[in-house]
Amino acid sequence: MYVLIAPCIQNPACRARGITTDEDLRQFRRAIERCRRFSIDMVPLPCPETIYLGPDRAPGSFLDLVGPEARLHSTAAEFTTLLDRLEAEVRAVIRERGPPLAIVGVDSSPTCGVTATYYSSVKQPGRGAFLARFPEIPAIDVKEFARHRIYLAAPLFSEAERAYNLLLHDLLERHLFDVYLPQEVGDTSNTRCREEHEAIFAQHLLALQEADIVVAVIDGADADSGTSWEMGYAYALGRRIVALRTDFRIAGHHELVNLMLEESATVITAKEDLPGVLGSLLTASG
Repeated sequence: MYVLIAPCIQNPACRARGITTDEDLRQFRRAIERCRRFSIDMVPLPCPETIYLGPDRAPGSFLDLVGPEARLHSTAAEFTTLLDRLEAEVRAVIRERGPPLAIVGVDSSPTCGVTATYYSSVKQPGRGAFLARFPEIPAIDVKEFARHRIYLAAPLFSEAERAYNLLLHDLLERHLFDVYLPQEVGDTSNTRCREEHEAIFAQHLLALQEADIVVAVIDGADADSGTSWEMGYAYALGRRIVALRTDFRIAGHHELVNLMLEESATVITAKEDLPGVLGSLLTASG
């Protein structure tokens, strides 16, 4: 199991001068952390820009490499020849190892952009010049790939609830998401002391702050109060929330559940839909 990865994710020195922010570095580290957590081999792509322009270069654009001005000076043909050679090298790796899970690129890059790349000073949709050579391979921007930490918010007070939560935990982990399961923190005794309550609350709060996504189980005539609180807190933090409601009861003609919960989340009705909604690499790669 491996991904092809833009080389600057492992070595930010490959990037043009002055464009790498602290947030970029944080996302790069979390992408690498995901690969290590799930034993995903990282196979770096060659960096056409570094090879062609050198490591110490000013920020450029797609048009700088293949646009009219570049064609006028014959540099477009040279760069295209380079891309031909590098593509052949990468396809040799794919033949040897089999198809990758995905290509992890860096949006806005002239060569490794996934959903957007700079054309002159304007960002345009589409892959960069190098990633466009591999249209058959799913590609994901590093910032999306880095969002793999899930907080599983759900009622956890009965044997059936805890067993269902474990089932969801295992499903999500099989799809390469790192899942925080609140029921694994603290005991289930009704005699817990005040200090235990404070410690459990603090640990859950920290986990919510560190999570990228909250998956919430909102079954029941009314959603669990703790789960509802966790969803509200996650929404205030700006986290993505995916809510699972398998309960066939509805709250109104246009509501599956309380509208405040429904409007703050993407609501699905089958656990089997979770991997696709969350952007599982295994689903994307078929």
